[in-house]
Amino acid sequence: MKLHDLAHGRTGDKGDTSNISVIAYRPEDFPRLEAQVTSERVAAHLGQPSEAVTRYVLPKLCAMNFVIRGALAGGVTRSLALDAHGKCLSSVLLEMPLNPRGAG
Repeated sequence: MKLHDLAHGRTGDKGDTSNISVIAYRPEDFPRLEAQVTSERVAAHLGQPSEAVTRYVLPKLCAMNFVIRGALAGGVTRSLALDAHGKCLSSVLLEMPLNPRGAG
């Protein structure tokens, strides 16, 4: 099972910082997402240093927001990357595998 089976996402950017929101489709799946989609796992999945990723949990929205500093290779005006805005990062994150048993 992958993250996209239980949630959808949106990506934003500001300078060299990306943020990715992960929103559960169903409220009953949110505790599982909260347990498994940690800052450390997101950093590892995206190939970022763990200290660059901060997770904000929004339980009333059944959502989490991940702020990833230094993720955009300098940002829109400086990066030579194909996706300088980092809009595809939510799609990349939603491919993250989840533990089928529901534990972290």
